[in-house]
Amino acid sequence: MDHFASVPRMSLGLYPTPLYPLKNISAKYGRNIYIKRDDLCGVALGGNKVRKLEFLLAQAKAEGCDTVFTTGGAQSNHAMLTAACAARLGMKAILLLKKRGVTEHLGNLVLNDIYGAEVRLIDTDSYDDIYAEMERESVRLAAEGHRAFSIPCGGSNAMGTLGYANCVRELAEQVKAKGIFPAHIVSATGSGGTTAGLLLGTRLYLPDTQVTGIGICDDPFAEIVPQLVEDASSILGVSVPAREGDFALRWNIGAGYAIPNPADVPYMEELARTEGMLLDPVYTGKAWSGLLQGLEQGWFGSEGDIIFVHTGGAAALFAIDLPRN
Repeated sequence: MDHFASVPRMSLGLYPTPLYPLKNISAKYGRNIYIKRDDLCGVALGGNKVRKLEFLLAQAKAEGCDTVFTTGGAQSNHAMLTAACAARLGMKAILLLKKRGVTEHLGNLVLNDIYGAEVRLIDTDSYDDIYAEMERESVRLAAEGHRAFSIPCGGSNAMGTLGYANCVRELAEQVKAKGIFPAHIVSATGSGGTTAGLLLGTRLYLPDTQVTGIGICDDPFAEIVPQLVEDASSILGVSVPAREGDFALRWNIGAGYAIPNPADVPYMEELARTEGMLLDPVYTGKAWSGLLQGLEQGWFGSEGDIIFVHTGGAAALFAIDLPRN
């Protein structure tokens, strides 16, 4: 059954993204570990936000919008990918970013310029301040004959959540074709939408698989994720009750959000030097380190394949130095 048939969606990425075994890592850790390469989705430097934007920007176009607002930290991957996708669709992207973290013209701030986005750095710690500014700007643009569409941080609302439910539908076909039996799917959890989509998707398409989110900030994901699952389910018109043990939250925040953790660097370097693969120090590096440390601590039991979802973010490597112990 195609649960997504009635939901508008734009084709922005190149899917399916690759799924393959990490042979050297699996041999070292004594467990079959696979990687889902959503960093290779064909837009900019790739990443999980493109799947969300396929639904969000389809909604924006359906509403007749020509401008899109979004937000995040100064080095937001989501904001950069929104700029890339908006440019492709002929829409103007206005990025209202927190003036926090690396604000020099490095990393994603360079890419935002290349994609022609308007970037405003706002000196606030509150997204409420930024969303209020989006409302004011939307009114101003409306008076000039434009229609704006606002996307929350990370694209993590009910519509954006559908991107990763649809990803699991894709993944279910891949694991069946490859003879993989995933006991666990693991990803970074930074705003909740990707994890919620994975959870909704596994309930629909991989009911024997547990989703584990590695929290890289201290937002209340135990409440955020189930609510997003419920809201996204309503859009699809499906009922997907929770199963005992189908979702787990773990944490690897370190000193704080967007602050690289020295303990993660050896795991990032190990993956680069054994599998030729890059992670970033804000999201995927912390999630990958959390996965391997959790494996060593018995989080994932002793049986079943593990799939790590690579959600992108490599541009941070060109803006943030990796710390050393």
